[in-house]
Amino acid sequence: MIKGNLGFKSCLLLGLSAAVLLCSVQQQVTATPTTTTTTNQETRPLTNLPPIEEPGPLLPYKEPSSVNKDQKASSVTPKLATQLVIKLSERRVYVYQKNQVLAKYPIAIGRTKWETPKGNFKVFHKERNPAWENPFTGKVISSGPDNPLGVAWIGFWSDGRNQIGFHGTPQENLVGQAVSHGCVRMRNKDVTALFEQVEIGTPVKVQQ
Repeated sequence: MIKGNLGFKSCLLLGLSAAVLLCSVQQQVTATPTTTTTTNQETRPLTNLPPIEEPGPLLPYKEPSSVNKDQKASSVTPKLATQLVIKLSERRVYVYQKNQVLAKYPIAIGRTKWETPKGNFKVFHKERNPAWENPFTGKVISSGPDNPLGVAWIGFWSDGRNQIGFHGTPQENLVGQAVSHGCVRMRNKDVTALFEQVEIGTPVKVQQ
């Protein structure tokens, strides 16, 4: 009888140990997909941009489901009635507050057959230190001195897929020329200043 009780107790303890081990394995398996999904969401690109001298989608690389802090903090009403006027013939952008010129900056504009579109638009996208993905190679260039978008992006035109906007450039020697595929390139220090002067909704007029 004693041997039987010991055998029963041993079997019972062995069964409980197996149950605890099985629950632990199930919990680990259940937790794994959540971690993997989160990682994929953080690294999957949302939009693309072409190389700086190639045609294609003109959008900065963004993480999915992310809210841009600059865009979120901006008001939909332009502050103090500020507006931007791009004068293509002068290769300059003017910052107006009512009828007063607050600042003007040299720009590079679209080349032949890739002209910067003329008309009346509004700023709808702002982003500091944007990352950029080459759509042909899939290589992502993070913010830094080699990033084709420079230190900031200010989008004001879109056809639903592509964007055109102001951005910095590592090739500041080309500012003042018609070299882009529609975008308005600026020296990094100038686009940084412009970034602070506009809000989401600020009018942008592009004229010859």
